[in-house]
Amino acid sequence: MSNQSIDYAKYIDHTLLKMDATEQDIIKLCEEARQHHFFSVCVNSGYVPLVAKTLAGSEVKTCCVIGFPLGAALTSAKVFETKAAIEAGAQEIDMVINVGWLKSGHLDAVADDIRQVNEATGEVLLKVILETCLLTKQEIKQVCEICKEIGVDYVKTSTGFSSGGATVEDVALMRATVGPDIGVKASGGVRDQVTANAMIEAGATRLGSSSGIAIVANQKTESQGY
Repeated sequence: MSNQSIDYAKYIDHTLLKMDATEQDIIKLCEEARQHHFFSVCVNSGYVPLVAKTLAGSEVKTCCVIGFPLGAALTSAKVFETKAAIEAGAQEIDMVINVGWLKSGHLDAVADDIRQVNEATGEVLLKVILETCLLTKQEIKQVCEICKEIGVDYVKTSTGFSSGGATVEDVALMRATVGPDIGVKASGGVRDQVTANAMIEAGATRLGSSSGIAIVANQKTESQGY
């Protein structure tokens, strides 16, 4: 696949999740997404009403993270936040799994957490964030198998707020485990076209990045994190 044949913009969830993001920062994010025709703008739930209003009339989706970034909230809290975000205008939901439960071997609890949020989304698309940098290869496979059984829309590598982001190896493992019918989102550290292309080649069908403009323009960026 040549770089020229890839419409990178349609892969990108243009993302700003920093706790000090201002209203003007979010509005700028939305304006950039409209200008470059990114797939979505991804924010914390408190900014969903602003994003939905700013993006009204455009093809850019409003995406919201849930249980972010730790994933350790009560399932009932994640469900409440999911429903509230959708009511406020979210068109896609990115939830964080409970990594501690997974590490403790409580696979049924992990599955129930994902299942309840999946049910709360209704027809709204759900991506499940694994935080792959904290997981063994076996744990990545276990969560992907759970997600496949439940029938979520996407599995996602990372929050971008932990010790590492997406890797080609993990994206390939996730794609191999979920098969062709579930999306794979690479996020965390995807900041240039070379990296974006490698993730797509490995099986990613969506890219979460705060460097979307640099990716589509094939420029280098000095930004860190997401």
